Amino acid sequence: VLNAARGTIATEMPALEWIAYLSTVGVYGDHGGGWVDETAECRPLSKRSMLRVAAERDWLKLGQDIGRPAAILRLSGIYGPGRNALVNLENGTARRLVKPGQVFNRIHCDDIAGALWHLAEGNRGGIFNVTDDLPAPPQDVVAYAAGLMGVTPPPEIPFESAQLSPMARSFYGENKRVANTAIKAAGYRFRFPDYRTAFDHMWAEGSWRDGEARSPMKRS
Repeated sequence: VLNAARGTIATEMPALEWIAYLSTVGVYGDHGGGWVDETAECRPLSKRSMLRVAAERDWLKLGQDIGRPAAILRLSGIYGPGRNALVNLENGTARRLVKPGQVFNRIHCDDIAGALWHLAEGNRGGIFNVTDDLPAPPQDVVAYAAGLMGVTPPPEIPFESAQLSPMARSFYGENKRVANTAIKAAGYRFRFPDYRTAFDHMWAEGSWRDGEARSPMKRS
């Protein structure tokens, strides 16, 4: 977008008040399972994350050049209605991959939208990790979803023997716990601060498939 329209944005959009770029916590790279916040060094490992760092820098510079606040939202693993472990269990694609010590953060799509609105309404710029409060092993998330559904979780699969695409495997090469210090300091309060709260809500409402409320599946 910037390559094609940087000049147009700078000179022909006088009503523009605020800029947001949705990035990824992948820009931090691997921190050996340690905590990172918005002040942590970016040391991306994958080419896509390197490109994200460059894009972040360019959007922030554009904001500075035209005198408009630019917000960089670094997102963790996105889930929500139609895209979650409950759906995967129902359609038989859920797996419990186990790599000792591996954790991931997650973020419900409603909180991405909520954070965007909050920052836009306040014309706030800067870098914000939009992620939950509970980095957790992926196999634990599947097990929790199975408990809600009253089904047996799939067996654990050692990471070394798992059949994964190169992109999926690359995610496991980065291990970190991501803090959301800046967005909370800006006054945003998460609707779903962890996956358990979100799964409980989606299951109770029956909105886990596609957002339309349904009665929860009968327990087996």
